[in-house]
Amino acid sequence: MRKRVGTLCIMTTLSLCAAGCGTREHPSADTAIRFSWWGGESRHQATVQAVQAFETAHPDIRVATEYGAWNGWEDAVAAALYAGTEPDVMQVNQNWLSDYQSAESGFLDLNAYSNIIDLTQYDADILEMCTVDGELRCIPISETGRVFFWNETVFASAGIPVPDSYAALCKAGRIFQEKLGDAYYPLALGWYDRMLFAIYLLQCKYGREWTVNGVLQYSEAELAEALGMIDLLEKTHVIPPLKQIDGGGADSFDKDENFITGKYAGIYEWDSSAGKFIDSLDSSQTLTIGTYFTDLGAYHGGFSKIAQGFAISKHTEHPEACAELIAYLVSDAEAVRLLGIERGVPLNHQAYEICDTAGLLGNISAEASQRMNDWLGFQIAPEFENAALKGSGGVYEDVFTGLSYGDYSIFQAAERLYAGIQAALAGGQP
Repeated sequence: MRKRVGTLCIMTTLSLCAAGCGTREHPSADTAIRFSWWGGESRHQATVQAVQAFETAHPDIRVATEYGAWNGWEDAVAAALYAGTEPDVMQVNQNWLSDYQSAESGFLDLNAYSNIIDLTQYDADILEMCTVDGELRCIPISETGRVFFWNETVFASAGIPVPDSYAALCKAGRIFQEKLGDAYYPLALGWYDRMLFAIYLLQCKYGREWTVNGVLQYSEAELAEALGMIDLLEKTHVIPPLKQIDGGGADSFDKDENFITGKYAGIYEWDSSAGKFIDSLDSSQTLTIGTYFTDLGAYHGGFSKIAQGFAISKHTEHPEACAELIAYLVSDAEAVRLLGIERGVPLNHQAYEICDTAGLLGNISAEASQRMNDWLGFQIAPEFENAALKGSGGVYEDVFTGLSYGDYSIFQAAERLYAGIQAALAGGQP
């Protein structure tokens, strides 16, 4: 990881704000801290308003905000942490808690600030998911898992209901092609979506954790089995080839005209992202939450993870002020109402009650969260989001892009995926 991050540092020293990102600065105060996050426009607006409310309640603390889209964000964070220029408070992913922690850099143990942040508002098992080597390295905001979202309008146009089984999904490809034309697909999966879908397929059939004590629980042959199923979906017009998705030029489906206009009639996405997909959809389309498939096996495949957390940099000069900001964002009534479920259904008990009382849970995001919680029985493996695997140009992208573009056979792709995962688990470079 250090070699990769060192290369990134050539690009910047760093301001986290890349193209399209926003910043906000404020008049001088006794204490100044920086706060960064990624997300869509509605999250940005709500968070800026919550920060303004915090500054009104804490006039001695000035908060400079830095925010932007997800694309390229982790690379920027990795470079900043390596250079020691990261913000004081950061929205983080779960894997960052171990991937970017060292003796010199990383995140503070928030157990030391339990006098400011009320940790009793969280279930013990949730806090455990954010604990590494006995240190609570972030405050969890929400839990998330992948669910199916279907465009009911398009499926109705094809004369079929949204899929309630894997068999129905497989049949839908040819029906779409015959009834709607070559441009229409029942489901769209990017390269990372395909990796998550592969795990869903495998866990439904075999019922095993992805890794146990750092050891992969699936063989190369089993990986090939899942890759073969995904390859068949592409060949039978269920999912578009990655070359076609890449040609759309969008970095996520909520910005892809093919999804917005209904040509991609389904996605397999994080439940906590429901809002941005609904907001982006053409007004003539209706999005609904799908069921998980029970014809893939006897087990509930797929896993949940902490959607995001708030962490404090080891380098901050004002840890108490940072803790005050986090405490305000996750539990103050005004902030909670402003933020709603922009980052998913809150795990903080007090915040959940505030949202429930205010009627902020009664939309598709809350329904998607409930669907996810009712089904998923696995939690994310700590190593799954290792930067060498998940990052841009990493193993997952190489394998699924190579398979879709015809550069690898199914067995070559499985060999590369298996070897890459094993190398990452051993602490080497895949």
